[in-house]
Parts: sequence; structure tokens; C-alpha cells
Amino acid sequence: MSVLVVGLLVFLGIHSLRIFVPDLRTGVMEAHGERAWLLPYTAASILGLVLIIWGYGLACLDPALAYSPPASLRHLAILLLLPVFPLLIAAYVPTRLRVAVRHPMLLATILWGIAHLMANGTLADLALFGGFAVWAAIDWISAANRPGNGKIRQPDGWTGDMIAILGGLVIYGLIIGGLHQWLIGVSPL
Repeated sequence: MSVLVVGLLVFLGIHSLRIFVPDLRTGVMEAHGERAWLLPYTAASILGLVLIIWGYGLACLDPALAYSPPASLRHLAILLLLPVFPLLIAAYVPTRLRVAVRHPMLLATILWGIAHLMANGTLADLALFGGFAVWAAIDWISAANRPGNGKIRQPDGWTGDMIAILGGLVIYGLIIGGLHQWLIGVSPL
């Protein structure tokens, strides 16, 4: 469990710098260039992600149960995950959805975390999925209060929304249809 916690601290910590030290990124880039920020940020992110994956795998070898979710919540979790991939795509494509939600990746992360907590009840699940959901909620609040969080320009058409929705549903179908089983070793169904 300690490897997982360290991984979460590194990954979520580096992604929290903008919450707690909002001008750090800009200051480093202005003083030393873009690479001076991107290289350590990317290295810390990759290190954190590797530790999270490794630590979660280790924690699953000897799982400690925190709670036992009922089967009905597992079915609801599958439904709650439906908008996650369209929201993730909307974070990178100009969409009306992005204008409406403002921070679609953070909302997707919150939904992903909550859905997984509804279906899984070990301490490792609580740390991983709960940690990401809480971090995303805090970052969403922080992002809403940042200067320069002005109005996002509304896209002219619906193409981006169609890409986000259809692409997201295709990814969701692949995940439910066997990709989750292949990648993670657990079938969501």
C-alpha cells in the first residue's frame, strides 16, 4: 500500500502545483524556458503513474477490505461511467460541452473515481479512486477561482461535440466489451 500512496503523492502532488502555487509554472517558464518546466513535470508524472500502477498491483495481492458494495451499485457504476470518455475527449476538442462544463476532464475524473468506489471496496481502491476524485474536485474549485478563467469561445458548429460523444461512446464500448479485462485483468461486467 505504501508504494501506491507514494505514487499518488507524487502524481497528484505534481498536478496540484497549480492549485497551491499558481504562478510557479509561469515563473519557471519565463525564467528558464519551457523545457525547464516540462521535463521535471513530465518525469514526476511518469514516475508517479508507474508507482501508482505498481503499488495498486501490489496492494491487490493482499487486499484489505474497507467495505463491501452491493451488486446494485456495481450496475449503477457502469452507467455512471458512460459520460466519462465523451468528457475526456471534450477536454481536447472545441465543443459546446466544454463551454457548458468548463473543465470536462476534471468532471470525468470525479465520475470515474466515484463509479469505481461504488464497485470496489478495498483500501487500495479507496486510496486510488477516492484520491483522484477528491483531487479533481479540489482542482475544479481551484480552477473556477483562478484569474483568467474567463469565458471559453463557443464553437461554430456541433462537429466537436459529435466527435466527443461518438468517440467517447466507442471507447466506452471497447472498455466494457473486453478492453478493461485485457488491460486491468477485471471485467466490469
